[in-house]
Amino acid sequence: MEFSKRTRELAIQKMQDRQLDLLIIGGGITGAGVALQAAASGLDTALIEMQDFAEGTSSRSTKLVHGGLRYLKQFDVEVVSDTVTERAVVQQIAPHIPKPDPMLLPVYEEEGSTFSLFRLKVAMDLYDLLAGIHNTELANKVLTKEEVLEREPDLKREGLVGGGVYLDFRNNDARLVIENIKRANRDGALIASHVKAEDFLFEDGKVVGVIARDLLTNESFDIRARVVMNTTGPWSDEVRNFSNTGKKISQMRPTKGVHLVVDQSRLKVSQPVYFDTGKADGRMIFVLPRENKTYFGTTDTDYKGDLKNPTVTQEDVDYLLEIVNNRFPNAHLTIEDIESSWAGLRPLLSGNSASDYNGGNSGKISDDSFEHLITTVQDYLREEKTRDDVETAVAHLESSTSEKVLDPSAVSRGSSLERDDNGLLTLAGGKITDFRKMAEGAMQKILAILADEYGRSFKLINSKTYPVSGGELNPSNVASELEAYAQLGVLGGLSLEEAMYLANLYGSNAPKVFALARTVKQADGLSLAETLSLHYAMGYELALSPVDFLLRRTNHVLFMRDSLDDLIDPVLAEMAAYYEWDEVERNHQEQELKTALAKNDLADLKEKE
Repeated sequence: MEFSKRTRELAIQKMQDRQLDLLIIGGGITGAGVALQAAASGLDTALIEMQDFAEGTSSRSTKLVHGGLRYLKQFDVEVVSDTVTERAVVQQIAPHIPKPDPMLLPVYEEEGSTFSLFRLKVAMDLYDLLAGIHNTELANKVLTKEEVLEREPDLKREGLVGGGVYLDFRNNDARLVIENIKRANRDGALIASHVKAEDFLFEDGKVVGVIARDLLTNESFDIRARVVMNTTGPWSDEVRNFSNTGKKISQMRPTKGVHLVVDQSRLKVSQPVYFDTGKADGRMIFVLPRENKTYFGTTDTDYKGDLKNPTVTQEDVDYLLEIVNNRFPNAHLTIEDIESSWAGLRPLLSGNSASDYNGGNSGKISDDSFEHLITTVQDYLREEKTRDDVETAVAHLESSTSEKVLDPSAVSRGSSLERDDNGLLTLAGGKITDFRKMAEGAMQKILAILADEYGRSFKLINSKTYPVSGGELNPSNVASELEAYAQLGVLGGLSLEEAMYLANLYGSNAPKVFALARTVKQADGLSLAETLSLHYAMGYELALSPVDFLLRRTNHVLFMRDSLDDLIDPVLAEMAAYYEWDEVERNHQEQELKTALAKNDLADLKEKE
């Protein structure tokens, strides 16, 4: 189904013509997940996003559907159980997006180490039990020092005592958002990017809609809805405080995470690696291979700046380069090696010191509890205890771990679902892996409100089996199905490599992309594959600018930066023709792209060197 600038314009018109059941403010992964379930359940649904979809936070993660192994240092088992369970669901509903990518965790004997080899083994065994992969080929392995170095010979040898390998999954975060959005659109949701909610509409003190502004035309208009939901992530407090004359709400505590990209010729890893910083600061760092590049991060610093424009600072760069050069002593990376970068905000909740998958330890386990759990797990592995015994031992841990108690208002660990006195619903916090579960919990509340207050009844879909756009694949046979789709691309004139790339990017929508070859002429300066991808992004994914296409519909900016400059003029020319831009608009779009690339390239920091 078409999802384009034309459908955006129609959606904005229709939003003004009716009273909606649900209006969602915010088009990141949280809002996208709610929109999918609401539209599929038959609600008259709309979603507005003031930027491009996923632009604010959901395209700036570590790009993993992460299992949260680190939580098992504190034996925060509920968090890991929730996370690996939801990760399996994401694999079912979006099988073309998460890809298994076993993670190597080297263990160093040094101050502040997160894991000893013994604790790592116990944590990984628990992790596998929770993920349901114990005694399978995906199960963890404990490695000797020599085995770790065989896998990653460039790792620092001093202090290395061994390590482990466990299952994790890489993710394409922005693609996960747009595929949810596209499914919601197909199911009838009215969706528009670049529309900003500026204030609420009230009746009898209750929120009954919003005053919105189309940022492309600067026109203001009203949208009315029975339920208004705030899913704006770091902006949640700002939206909740619209027209608030009382005490300001201050729930969010955003932190900034930074990632840097270098060519694999400067730092090559054969698989994802996850290790302590070596600074005894309680943090861990990822080093991950991706599309002939290697990226690493993340920092985690409290953030109080411009929510729309978090930036990579010299301090961020120095911190990450020092850590990575220490762990890979022959790399000698400098800022000049950095090809791309991104800074993103995590929408953490105040008072939740570890709602991010990679940080925090707000409690300690008593020695007796720890020893009892270890013994029980070992007995289980010898088949002398049952899984129930393990769960009982876990349940009786004497600790105050990071997310041990699930607040009644939460629908996922580290998340919050609250309804203000004026009726506004806010879904905030959480983890990208939990997006479906968070949306499901929010939908249960929304359906209760619609039934109790408006007499409108709906049946919630089973979102554990409802695929996102592009996800109509057999999860147990993804590779072969994508290969079959790729053959259609080869028949249409693509190389097998190009066809496989597009099939993996678009999943079951790949035939639509390949079919465009019958109606779209190859653009000057672009390959046929690039032309098809661009036209699909404009006609079916509401990509309105070169930055939308090159950064969030594809990964060109992040992981193909060295070949991107040759695409800039052809992409601008093709989009200008498609959208009928005049010279002023074309120049504006070109400047927006150059600004984004300068930020991505760390141009300001490199000039100071």
